[in-house]
Amino acid sequence: MIVVDDTQYEYAGFWARVGAALIDTILVSFLTIPLVRIIYGGDDTSALPFRGPADILISFVLPALAVVVFWVARGATPGKMAISAQVVDARTGNKPSTGQAIGRYLGYYVSTIPFGLGLIWVAFDPKKQGWHDKLAGTVVIRRKGGAVQPVSFERATKDKAV
Repeated sequence: MIVVDDTQYEYAGFWARVGAALIDTILVSFLTIPLVRIIYGGDDTSALPFRGPADILISFVLPALAVVVFWVARGATPGKMAISAQVVDARTGNKPSTGQAIGRYLGYYVSTIPFGLGLIWVAFDPKKQGWHDKLAGTVVIRRKGGAVQPVSFERATKDKAV
């Protein structure tokens, strides 16, 4: 269990999260594109969205697993670490559970399908939650440094399991 001092943190805003996502996308691309090219060759003339089973594994399954593992183990992907942000349980401030991390990742699809509205929602939500955060019961926080809404969590007691 981590202890988050909610007087020292704020909800990470839209542009900070966009920056973190760009960092993660660049890192994933540096790893996945060369692997797919090694396996299938460098010819990109195919009109197919996927070049084969290894492409799906390398481009979708492995990055999804990596993101979930980072959220559960570290509370953040490398991009979020770069901006000193972390994903936490919205109620307690603890690292997300495996179920929350999987739900949050799957929630990206729900957030993206209607023209990215669920991602843009972060800019307007008081707790800076996208639809994927709301579905998973998570928030993204970072150390205070700007004029953003301060965070608040319920305090766990010794008798109450978290």
